[in-house]
Amino acid sequence: MDPLLWLSAAAIVAAILVSIPLLQRLFLGKREEPVQDGRDDGRVENEPVIIGRGRRARRQQQEGEERGGEGEGEREEAGENEEGGDFELGKKIGTKKRRKLQEKAEKKALREQEQALREDEKKREARRVEEMKKREEEEEAMRLKKEKEEKERKELQEKQEEEEYMKLKASFIVEEEGFVDEGLTDTSLAEFIDYIKTAKVVYMEEVAAQFGLKTQVVIERIQTLQSSGELTGVIDDRGKFIYITMDELKSVAKFMKQRGRVSLTELAQSSNNLIKVQS
Repeated sequence: MDPLLWLSAAAIVAAILVSIPLLQRLFLGKREEPVQDGRDDGRVENEPVIIGRGRRARRQQQEGEERGGEGEGEREEAGENEEGGDFELGKKIGTKKRRKLQEKAEKKALREQEQALREDEKKREARRVEEMKKREEEEEAMRLKKEKEEKERKELQEKQEEEEYMKLKASFIVEEEGFVDEGLTDTSLAEFIDYIKTAKVVYMEEVAAQFGLKTQVVIERIQTLQSSGELTGVIDDRGKFIYITMDELKSVAKFMKQRGRVSLTELAQSSNNLIKVQS
């Protein structure tokens, strides 16, 4: 045989031997590739050659996908329920916090209102105290004014009563005029005084006839005795002398002080009651 032919045959056999592993590797890769593609994309054209097993696998895959969808739906529903629960919980927490804040605001408003009421009460109390103090000061000033006016009125009244008393006393005492007769003894003078004191009310003519004197002399003698204080009384315009004791004179003065201002009519009526007249 030709050597060239042997070389050609040897080369072909070597090529076949070299290509066998490659063909096996290529064949096995094609058998596994449809399964991987079915898992990834689920395409029918890349499924394995074995038809029966491919259909069952495809059915199981679809059922798994349906179950996966239902699981996903349940997970989504559970997520929604969880989110709804969180929302409700958040809503409850928000309502509770809002209620607490509202109660806190109401308490604060109540405290402020009570504080305002206390401040108003303090102001009203301060005004009441100030008004009371002012009223007391006014009353005290009025009381002092009344006391002063009363004191001045009493002083004026006492002064007027003193003047009235001095006038009354002056009416009882007549300035000394005339003189006592030289021939009148001490005994006859004492009898003259006793006679007038005993009679209380005497007429000048009767006294003159009783002691043998002139009427004018009797008048002058009585005036002299009044000046010396031995006789106290008053001579009226009808020539009558009324003897008044010191006790009766004090009673009249006391009456004038008690009554204050008195008229002459009242004084005369009082004198008639206070002065005992026998004739």
